[in-house]
Amino acid sequence: MQSNLHHSEIVKRISRDLGFSFCGISRAEFLEEEAPRLEAWLQQGMHGKMSYMENYFDKRLDPRLLVPGAKSIVSVLYNYFPEKKPNDYSVKISKYAYGEDYHIVIKDKLKEMMRLIQEQFGAVEGRAFVDSAPVLDKAWAKKGGLGWVGKNANIINKGNGSFFFIAELIIDLELAPDGPVKDYCGTCTACIDACPTEAIVQPYVVDGSKCISYLTIELKEQVPQEFKNNLTEWAFGCDICQDVCPWNRFSTPHQEPRFEPSDSFLNLSKRDWQEMTSEVFTKHFQKSPLKRAGLEKLKSTIFVE
Repeated sequence: MQSNLHHSEIVKRISRDLGFSFCGISRAEFLEEEAPRLEAWLQQGMHGKMSYMENYFDKRLDPRLLVPGAKSIVSVLYNYFPEKKPNDYSVKISKYAYGEDYHIVIKDKLKEMMRLIQEQFGAVEGRAFVDSAPVLDKAWAKKGGLGWVGKNANIINKGNGSFFFIAELIIDLELAPDGPVKDYCGTCTACIDACPTEAIVQPYVVDGSKCISYLTIELKEQVPQEFKNNLTEWAFGCDICQDVCPWNRFSTPHQEPRFEPSDSFLNLSKRDWQEMTSEVFTKHFQKSPLKRAGLEKLKSTIFVE
């Protein structure tokens, strides 16, 4: 057990050296508490038209089915809270999308983290995950003590808020697990009260089909008429439930150059978006999360009728 603890300390040091804000470790095991919650969420259709959420149900709940031989989940948080903000006349875009696509940035860091772990411990096998496979990121982050799941269903860290990406290494190295931390939401309902589409249907439960992030990114068709007047000018994603969270007063600017927004991005106006061609969009946003929605979807959301 002592060697496992020592190994865990080494893994956490590697994560810090690579710029991850927090690192927590869990045993690779079946997520017993999450199983009925996930099943109910899917049965109630809260995933909207994200049909991929219905796939690999068993693998979502047991990482050992996803990575044979897995013994530990190494969860990490990577800060994306920006120092620079778009001008007031620009359209509203979620903070996570100001710079380069996080999938690329964090995957590069996780590959390096895996290499350094193998350098330290020898033949360690496993896989890196950045929001792109059937892994319940928030459940593992919670088990690893990186924060608690807030009433807006985001991981909240007591010292630094919730503007973080969550990623994992699922590996066959036995490590000493961390435990969960206390829920500090208390009686606060700021996120629930502020959501313009009432997507937080009850504390800790978000109806994804009503969430502005879903409506502006995941939903490939036009925003349904019932929600058009509730987008509050968000064009890609939404930060409302995080912006109003009291714990985010502790957020500090990230130190990742690849997340820095360009001056041209910060100064884009609605007119610029209206006149933008697909060639210009591709040129400026080929490495951006915005390419997920595409120019046509973005324009239809910005200029919703």
